[in-house]
Amino acid sequence: MKAIFKKASLLLLGTLMSLAAAQAQNSPLDMDRFIDALMKRMTVEEKIGQLNLPVTGDITTGQAKSSDVAQKIEKGLVGGLFNLKGVDRILEVQKLAVEKSRLGIPLLFGMDVIHGYETIFPIPLGLSCTWDMAAIEQSARIAAIEASADGISWTFSPMVDISRDPRWGRVSEGSGEDPFLGGAIAQAMVLGYQGTDLKKQLHRNDEIMACVKHFALYGAGEAGRDYNTVDMSRNRMFNEYMYPYEAAVEAGVGSVMASFNEVDGIPATGNRWLMTDLLRDKWGFQGFVVTDFTGISEMVEHGVGDLQTVSALALNAGVDMDMVSEGFVGTLMKSIKEGKVRMATLNTACRRILEAKYKLGLFDNPYKYCDVNRPKRDIFTKEHRDVARKIAGESFVLLKNSAGVLPLKKQGTVAVIGPLGNTRSNMPGTWSVAARLNDYPSLYEGLKEMMAGKVNITYAKGSNLIGDAAYEERATMFGRSLNRDNRTDKELLDEALQTAAGADVIVAALGESSEMSGESSSRTELGLPDVQHTLLEALLKTGKPVVLTLFTGRPLTLTWEQEHVPAILNVWFGGSEAAYAIGDVLFGDVNPSGKLTMTFPKNVGQIPLFYNHKNTGRPLAEGKWFEKFRSNYLDVDNEPLYPFGYGLSYTTFQYSDIALSTPTLGKDGSVTAVVTVTNTGKRDGAEVVQLYIRDLVGSITRPVRELKGFNKIFLRAGESKTVSFKITPDLLRFYDYNLNYIAEPGDFDIMIGGDSQAVKTARLTLK
Repeated sequence: MKAIFKKASLLLLGTLMSLAAAQAQNSPLDMDRFIDALMKRMTVEEKIGQLNLPVTGDITTGQAKSSDVAQKIEKGLVGGLFNLKGVDRILEVQKLAVEKSRLGIPLLFGMDVIHGYETIFPIPLGLSCTWDMAAIEQSARIAAIEASADGISWTFSPMVDISRDPRWGRVSEGSGEDPFLGGAIAQAMVLGYQGTDLKKQLHRNDEIMACVKHFALYGAGEAGRDYNTVDMSRNRMFNEYMYPYEAAVEAGVGSVMASFNEVDGIPATGNRWLMTDLLRDKWGFQGFVVTDFTGISEMVEHGVGDLQTVSALALNAGVDMDMVSEGFVGTLMKSIKEGKVRMATLNTACRRILEAKYKLGLFDNPYKYCDVNRPKRDIFTKEHRDVARKIAGESFVLLKNSAGVLPLKKQGTVAVIGPLGNTRSNMPGTWSVAARLNDYPSLYEGLKEMMAGKVNITYAKGSNLIGDAAYEERATMFGRSLNRDNRTDKELLDEALQTAAGADVIVAALGESSEMSGESSSRTELGLPDVQHTLLEALLKTGKPVVLTLFTGRPLTLTWEQEHVPAILNVWFGGSEAAYAIGDVLFGDVNPSGKLTMTFPKNVGQIPLFYNHKNTGRPLAEGKWFEKFRSNYLDVDNEPLYPFGYGLSYTTFQYSDIALSTPTLGKDGSVTAVVTVTNTGKRDGAEVVQLYIRDLVGSITRPVRELKGFNKIFLRAGESKTVSFKITPDLLRFYDYNLNYIAEPGDFDIMIGGDSQAVKTARLTLK
């Protein structure tokens, strides 16, 4: 009888698959009919199984059938797997689900494809500094092509958490401190992964489902410490933090990941207001919600119940898939029997997972992403690498360039000195889980290759990353070791000075290792590590021109460096082609155009420091310090070291005054703000023209300025271009005390310039 039942089930599945193939992604009604028919055949255990996302473990090709997770797959107790790399392995596991489980429901295969797959782009914070939405979308498009070629159908990206605290290591994975820019980047990333046509997203086999994270407010953790408590007013949530998540939903994002932190005293993973009232009912999100890694079981530590209680809390809140905790597969059956979870709630969550698989076309073709011929053709291609190199060069931010030290001449000897100068594994940056860590050239190797026959490139390590060996070990995890040198600090320094003595210019490769930022990499001190600072001081004393080539995943405190080092180029972590891109900029083949998307503080005591702050009742006038009984410090002024939007070029740009088409704006009208930008230098270059607006009087207090537009333009030497921004009442809207989204009549300052402080201003009145 069992054999007959199995055969009948497979025949039914074949009928359902044929129906899906004939009507795949045809209409919502077709999808509903297909899923209705499938769910009628599913047991309660199989429905719960669709909500289970375990980690893969050690599945290798040819061994999948004997793994522990394989047994769960065959029993229908797994809905998807993540971070399994290799199309051969994924094909083998997908066959288990399709050919060995009772109903043959295909699996989702997800991965942390954060800033590229094997062709690695700059870390997301670096990508954001391009201010180039087409380039950012293209980076996601290439990541989707490569990941899908290797069997991946789902990525846990983009990360859109707004953060104003660089102590938090995961600022490296986000897009900075501004919600307007963050929303634009969120949409660009989603469209790059899923496809630009909202009606046809995910139809192609090189489009993958995006997952916006971490919902919500993860970047506002107290003390800049990862996973920490978040507490803020609803008004601040909506005006300063929520927009990038909503923008991703508007772009059609297929899934959302719950954050680790609590919101209003309830962990986000079990927060019904977040997952249902806001995300679904207010924003109209149609996809599914997945927890972060062990997010359900971690609610036990938050102190809101045992595993059964928190699992029921999560499902009832609107969470659909459990990553790793196995709280759903372990406790939901009991909760249903006890009436703590309704069958209708389980059915809704199961349906959402099945809908995602339907939209991906997996019922039409379970092996859609399992073409074993694609990896060789589509992964780490020259075309992809060329794009990555170009985008990396666009992400670097020139922080200082006195006396024209940069660009370097293609002659003589250049010494690359520093612990970041010859480390392949650190070049891609954190969260590059699919990277070929040792296949990308180090900075020294890349420059030596590029300048062969033109410039003599020499190298010395100069110092270890950090004086404290235990700290360095914590900062170089996951195969990113800098191979600590056991020589004394003096021996390393003496070798560096000997190398420097034979050079015309010194490129000091200093900063953070790639794993000093990222998840669980919070820092309380943000300056250059001790031994690196000693090395830099010694290099400057040689009298040779020094270029600080700064590797970092966050804003650092560089007050001393700004005062003493002639040139500082922030290269973040530029990805697989970073070495070549750095060479392009250092030697002038590319003119740097990156602009900061996070404020750089003068010291840690200023944090949080961000451009769109409130004014207070006792503001200190800009440029002043110190005045008693004003909002300021005794020991340092209020100003940042480098403001939001800041970045130098090898040329210079001049802005005209702002011309408004009319000084008044009606409630249904528009005003055009125009400036003329002129390249007043001798080199061609790109400039990010930035629009800021200040609401001078509001029913609630308003920020001193807010980014409301930007336009990246290219100007030849001596060329002028007119840049215009259309201002409508929509750009003036905000959430009032009652969370109504409104534009209030009154006066507004319109500001346009090259960064958040260097602006021209005009006055506009909304009638």
